[in-house]
Amino acid sequence: MKHKTVFIVIGIITFAILGTGAWLLSKPVGVAVEKSDQSKVEVGETNHDWGEIKINGGNAEKVFLIKNIGVGPLKLSGVSTSCMCTTAQVIIDGKGSPFFGMHQKSSWIGEVPAGKEAELKIVFDPAFHGPSGVGAMTRQIEVETNDKNNPKLEFTLKGSVVK
Repeated sequence: MKHKTVFIVIGIITFAILGTGAWLLSKPVGVAVEKSDQSKVEVGETNHDWGEIKINGGNAEKVFLIKNIGVGPLKLSGVSTSCMCTTAQVIIDGKGSPFFGMHQKSSWIGEVPAGKEAELKIVFDPAFHGPSGVGAMTRQIEVETNDKNNPKLEFTLKGSVVK
């Protein structure tokens, strides 16, 4: 009888630990930034076509400019990509953020001063999916902002991976 009670207690503790872990992992990691009338984002291009990308030719890169044409700081956060083969980094005043990928939103927030711009550097690894990863591809990158009129920026890159 004593052993049965011990097993029940161990089972309850195990269930509680696993349940708490699952609950913590289900929480979003990113942070929400307060929207502002003072920041105003301007992006020239949001689409890029690499054309043909050789599977063993090294990474393909593209840089998009994100301008702050407002009078207050523009906050950038919640950077994510649509595939693990693609990473994105925000560069402000020569300082780079961590590289972000698919499902990797973090608590990082970058601030672009009024009248300045940031670079959004996208890196695509054509060899990531192996030899079967040839053909047409399209990837999306999202960046959240504190511009209340433009809370989310979306960038699209496409190309064709060839042998």
